[in-house]
This record gives sequence, structure tokens and C-alpha cells, in this order.
Amino acid sequence: MNHTSRREFLRNTAAAGAALSIPGTATSVFADHHKAPFSISIAEWSLHKALFGGKMTNLDFPGYAKKAGIEGVEYVNQFFKDKPEDKNYLKELKKRCDDNGVKSLLIMCDGLGALGDSDNAKRKQAVDNHKPWLEAAKFLGCHSIRVNAASDAKLSREEQEKLAADGLSSLSDAGKGHGLNVIVENHGGLSSDGAWLAAVMKRVGKDNCGTLPDFGNFKVSREVTYDRYKGVTELMPFAKAVSAKSHDFDKAGNETHTDYFKMMDIVLNAGYHGYVGIEYEGSKLSEDDGIKATKKLLERVRDKVAKA
Repeated sequence: MNHTSRREFLRNTAAAGAALSIPGTATSVFADHHKAPFSISIAEWSLHKALFGGKMTNLDFPGYAKKAGIEGVEYVNQFFKDKPEDKNYLKELKKRCDDNGVKSLLIMCDGLGALGDSDNAKRKQAVDNHKPWLEAAKFLGCHSIRVNAASDAKLSREEQEKLAADGLSSLSDAGKGHGLNVIVENHGGLSSDGAWLAAVMKRVGKDNCGTLPDFGNFKVSREVTYDRYKGVTELMPFAKAVSAKSHDFDKAGNETHTDYFKMMDIVLNAGYHGYVGIEYEGSKLSEDDGIKATKKLLERVRDKVAKA
């Protein structure tokens, strides 16, 4: 998910799947039942314009994924922010997933407070604010919630590392009781510094606390952009999900900001063979066309890996 666009919204409002191909794209070599090197999912943020614009709702998301030939969905809590404890709503969402043969993978959680807040009470409150989403994720059959490792930018790197690790450790303990992972995306600030976030993971040192490397979110500050390939390499040892960020495509169908073939080599060489989530954030293509272009590119990468 894009750091800037999501933050702006918050300010303004206080892995052998995907065998079917989208109509118009080439059929994947995995249309049969061969084991794929990775599976393809979709992050709900890819449809944020349609969702914010009232053209679809969170309940429509599983049906959209099915029509797109995508079997795994990654929710964003903003699109059902008042529903984590609404069992009737969650039952309906789960039913729609089951009816469409779509798997709920994770919930991306934002706007719940800083898990690395320097104020002990606020940090504890942030942990507590995430707990209903752990329960919702468990109910839906997800494996993780995705959180942010935000702290106080005025503090030193090491102090922010200690505070973020403290909040994440507490939340991971709560997640363990539900059999869930707590995973962190590189998502602005120091979390977009691969070395820093890897150090946080090592400090937490819990099996159910990991990362969600995003191909594009490596803007540490206005002045500093971290190398995306280095960052993903540093985060992959802890990865329990992967986000294939996309914006623009050339005439050959390649993403112009990220070399997907190079990036997926990093992902697969780390031994990861789970879901890779489409997260289209471009403006030149429609959301639907951007999702199709990203899926087609991931299928090309997957087919090349399989033939190698």
C-alpha cells in the first residue's frame, strides 16, 4: 500500500493458486494441477478508488477476486473499520469467500496507533486496538494481520527499534493465542529502511512475528529512498507474505519502476513459495486494467521460473 496516499486518507478521516487467468490474458502453464513456484493474491488497496468512490464494498471483494481468477484476498481494515466485532458481517464476508472459492489471507491494519509509541500507555493502547482485528482475522481464516512499526521519528534509530520491538512483541504474544502471525510492511519512516526493520525482527525474535516486503515502499524520508532490491533481500528471511507493488507498465508489459524478474528471484531464492499479492497503485491504467497487467506480469515470471 502506498505510504503517502494512505497517510493522506488517515489524516483526512482523523502460494499453487491463481491457476485461472483473467479473460484476455494468456493461460498460465499452471492451469493444470502442477505445483507453482508461488501463488497470486490481491491486496484490497488495489481497488481503493472504487471502494472510496462507493462503486464497490468490502463484501464485493471476494467476488471480484474470483472473476479476476485470483484465489487469495488481502483485506484493508479501512474498508470495514467498524466491523471487526460484527459477527454477522464477518459471517457474510466469510460466506462470500467460501461461495467463490477464495481464501482470506490477511488483514492490513492502519490507523490504530503507533506500536512503537514512546509513551508506554499509548503503546499499550495501540496493541489493544489491534486485538479485535486479530479476532476478526482468525474468524475469517487468515494467517496474519499486517501492522506498522511506527515510532517517534525524533528518537534515535536504536531507541525506535527497541520501542517498535516492544509493541510488536506484545501484539505477537496476543496473536499466538489465535494461531496468527503479526507481520510488518516496509511502510514509510524507518520501516522503509530494510536494515532497521530486519533488526527489529531479530530483536522481537518470535516465530509468529515477520515481515511483508513491499516492492515499492522504500521512501524513508523526502530526502532518502532505500534501494528496493537491497531492502527486499534484507526482509525476505522474515517474510510471511509479499506485496508486488505496481504503478506503470511499458509496451512489453513490464513494470517500469521494479524489475519483477529480478525481484522475484530475490523472493524465491529466499525459499519463499507462498502468496504474492497484487497491489496496483498507478493512475495511467484503470484499477481493473492495472490489476490485470500486474497479474499477467506475475504469471510471466512464474512461467519462466517453472521452465528454468
